[in-house]
Amino acid sequence: MVLRSLLFAPGNVSRRVEKALHLNADAVILDLEDAVPLTEKRLTRELIAAALNQPRNSRCYVRVNALSTGLTIDDLTAVVSPQLDGIILPKAEEAEDLSKVDWYLSYLEDKRSLPIGSIDLIPLVENAKGIRNAYIIATAVQRVKRLCFGAIDYTADINVQLSVAKMEILYARSSLVNASAAAALESPIDTVYPNIRDIDGLRADTIIARGLGFQGKLVIHPDQIEPVNEIFSPSEEEITYAERVVAAFEQAEAAGHAAITLDDGKFIDYPVVRNAQRLLAVAAAIRKIRCKATEIT
Repeated sequence: MVLRSLLFAPGNVSRRVEKALHLNADAVILDLEDAVPLTEKRLTRELIAAALNQPRNSRCYVRVNALSTGLTIDDLTAVVSPQLDGIILPKAEEAEDLSKVDWYLSYLEDKRSLPIGSIDLIPLVENAKGIRNAYIIATAVQRVKRLCFGAIDYTADINVQLSVAKMEILYARSSLVNASAAAALESPIDTVYPNIRDIDGLRADTIIARGLGFQGKLVIHPDQIEPVNEIFSPSEEEITYAERVVAAFEQAEAAGHAAITLDDGKFIDYPVVRNAQRLLAVAAAIRKIRCKATEIT
């Protein structure tokens, strides 16, 4: 699966939810957490449960409230259904957090005749303790396929301001990428870019995130979707080069060679080929997303 853009929509604002479900984000996250006042949580659960039955262009996740709030069980009970693709769990800090949610999701799946493990679970790691325990979180339960980073809460937790250069989150970002690779998960999802009017800044930040090893980014406004999708999609030049690498290496391997040099002078061996194969797999998955979107529209 490829998740380049994941668009937040406040679950208590029906018009924004309906709009989000028909945009070109790879996934929509219907929010029950920060975007929803405490007094509206119960009603918002009902609104989100209804919204999950609407036609949509993308996968659909729900960000539930953190376990520390005591609201998580009621959130999950309200939204788990055949139409739900996954849950975003905020403030993920320890393996126990994931185990509790995994157990209750399995209970609901069984009770509602869903395949056990079919509901995806994405831990949102957004504080110092979570970053420290990133590998533990990544390996806690099998339904976790990827991690997600929340820089706004993280920088508040470590008592720094999020700057333009964002050097203060480099360690956290790299920790999630490394933990994901060590746990054999997909590449993680990067944090939001909070200035919705600064598209140039968004593009620059997204380029950095891709370079660090992220597969996609959380977005908070429709205008952020296309730049993020574009940057996390391999370019035609990258695809063409990857195809050259794979074809040349297959030919060399058949002739008994495990390391070659392309005509541009670049050295090619197994790690380089694996990277090329991964890029081509991402490109193929994106083509499927585009074909599906075309069929829906």
